[in-house]
Amino acid sequence: MTTTSIPVYFLVLLFCIYLKPQAIAQDENKFIYNGFHGSGLHLDGVAEIHSNGLLQLTNTSKQQAGHAFFPARLNTSTRNLSFSTHFVFAMIPEIPVLGGHGLTFIISPSMNFSQAVPSQYLGILNSSNNGLASNHLLAIEFDTIKSPEFNDINDNHVGIDVNNLTSLASANVAHYSDSDGMNKTLPMISGKPIQVWIDYDQGANLLNVAIAPIKSSKPNQSLLSTKIDLSPILLDSVYIGFSAATGAMASSHYILGWSFSRYGQAQNLELSQLPSLPKQRKPRNKQSLEITISLIVLAAALVIMIGGFLYFIRRKKYEEIREDWEQEYGPRRFSYKDLYKATKGFKDKELLGTGGFGKVYRGVLPSSKEAVAVKRVSHCSKQGMKEFVAEIASMGRLRHRNLVKLLGYSRRRGELLL
Repeated sequence: MTTTSIPVYFLVLLFCIYLKPQAIAQDENKFIYNGFHGSGLHLDGVAEIHSNGLLQLTNTSKQQAGHAFFPARLNTSTRNLSFSTHFVFAMIPEIPVLGGHGLTFIISPSMNFSQAVPSQYLGILNSSNNGLASNHLLAIEFDTIKSPEFNDINDNHVGIDVNNLTSLASANVAHYSDSDGMNKTLPMISGKPIQVWIDYDQGANLLNVAIAPIKSSKPNQSLLSTKIDLSPILLDSVYIGFSAATGAMASSHYILGWSFSRYGQAQNLELSQLPSLPKQRKPRNKQSLEITISLIVLAAALVIMIGGFLYFIRRKKYEEIREDWEQEYGPRRFSYKDLYKATKGFKDKELLGTGGFGKVYRGVLPSSKEAVAVKRVSHCSKQGMKEFVAEIASMGRLRHRNLVKLLGYSRRRGELLL
């Protein structure tokens, strides 16, 4: 080796060190990914790994799913099913506060989820196989949409699913604050990274799930702790990985880092080495949401105003006048609306003739189906209304075979109908 070639080899060595994979994966029983550059994960659907090592399971496309699995099977034939895993995820909704649908950590006998559907099925099941014991599936779901058909408790929960998207146990996603001694809600669609620890003790048949913000340590108290025997559920060889799905609402689902162990606690991730999330365009999204809400409110106000105006016009159309003197006379008073309907709106084709005081129309009363003649007294009549009614009432008491019986009358805005 010449002295001039030494710097070249030295530079190559430094270059290789710089490009070393972020995945330090010994075997399927114990590995750690501080980012996924060079990880060799099995991906399908819309899942992809960014150049900085960020694993993206879904983008903002609607009704899509993505999966990422460790490529080697885990041999569980020894029936030692204990495991520990630690990962960091983030969900960035397309529209703030309206994310969907969620992601899961899965243990499955297969990496083939071609028959699974997105949306509320989270890319792992469908309506036909949901609930079947033959699924041999364990999933820890992180769900951001409340699905009543699966008895979801809210739109920000973690659940333990066995062959079924109706969770055996679930809880609102929250961080247990050791200092405050209480759980504090942790919105998953905040766009901020969230840490998860899942531990299963085969001896105690106990599955624990703990959650914390990115800058917090693992809490002493688990968010979920459930007794469950996985031996009749999982097969002798399984795959482990993640699934995420979008629905009518969409979120970009990310995994920043992942460690796993079947022998003791999973290694802690090097949080400072995890890849960065894409920059969020909050102002534009927020402005769009504000504009959308404003337009909805404006449209609702406009509909109410138009509805109120039409109601006012309709009331005025059928508005009637009543005076004390009307009680003195015997003829029955009909509503203007009934007479209007009886004559089909005083249409010309119902016109029988024109008299001294106005026009006479053929009609059928809507309530009794009785055929009647309705005289619409002209507005230009010079006779006083009170005197005219008194005169007609007197005539109504007369009985003669050549006289039409007076059944009643109606008044509206100075108009008289007999």
